[in-house]
Amino acid sequence: MFRYDHPEFLNLLWIVPVLALLLLNYWFWRSNALRLLGDPGKMEGMIAGYSQQRFWIKNALFLGGLALLLFAFVNPQRGAKMQKVTQNSSDIFIALDISESMWAQDVAPNRLELSKAFAQKLVQTLEGERIGLIFFAGSAFLQLPLSTDYNFMLESIQSASPELITNKGTNIQSVLKLASNAFDPEPSGRALILITDGEDQEEGALAQAETAFADGMVLYPVGVGTAEGGPIPLPGVSESSYKRDAEDKVVISTLNEALLNQLATAGGGRAFNVNQGDAAIRALKKEMDGLKKRELEVRSVSSYESYYQWFLLPGVLLLLLEMLIQWRKRVAL
Repeated sequence: MFRYDHPEFLNLLWIVPVLALLLLNYWFWRSNALRLLGDPGKMEGMIAGYSQQRFWIKNALFLGGLALLLFAFVNPQRGAKMQKVTQNSSDIFIALDISESMWAQDVAPNRLELSKAFAQKLVQTLEGERIGLIFFAGSAFLQLPLSTDYNFMLESIQSASPELITNKGTNIQSVLKLASNAFDPEPSGRALILITDGEDQEEGALAQAETAFADGMVLYPVGVGTAEGGPIPLPGVSESSYKRDAEDKVVISTLNEALLNQLATAGGGRAFNVNQGDAAIRALKKEMDGLKKRELEVRSVSSYESYYQWFLLPGVLLLLLEMLIQWRKRVAL
């Protein structure tokens, strides 16, 4: 595997051809200036100690040395070897509610954006565990199976939106079923971190949480929103347009904290709130550390071997040689 340690500096190599063009431009200008004074060949001979050969040699050495130094700065690298690495980890799913009620602005900037920031920080804190990602509203779908691809996970969380699911509403039971079926059959600690406002329009979530816990999955609900709640904006309509019910009244979405506490009890875990911020993340980290771990084998590049020295030393030598060569040759008196 070949790569550059600092690929952003490859553009610095354009300095070399630019300097070469400036040098040629200077040479043509000088030749034209001498031509105005007479025969260029005779004029060159009249300039005491001038050496056309040394002019080109010195500049070639300078440009070559500069190019080598710049390439050394980019630092070409090659993967030294592949090795097997093992790590102890649990299996954790993060389920993110992307129903329309998550657009409510009773927390700033809104429930969804606050939940996404919380989930991203949680992923970074749980690095080392196998993490999967589930999005849900009226139904649930597996956005990312259990993996250690944390960068893709963070990008997926950032792209979460109610527009990804056509089934409106909130169905927590579907999330619990999907997570239970998505875990690997190998024995390990299993947890589901459920980030939602708890507005569940379907029945059966509590019974499903008990079933999942009996099968080895611990549930940790994380609430987002307030008890007072707020209206649900309709994006793309107008800033003052909100979701309305059948009687044309503005729908007020509230945090169902009671349901989340019941789910935590049924699922053998604890309930948290996004507004707890880092305290909730630290507590979840402690809970995840207490889960049963199993050894996983991961293939990774052990190290990269740098080759900058193969360009640095010749570059320095060329520049030193350029400095030792005089511009003018000695003239016999």
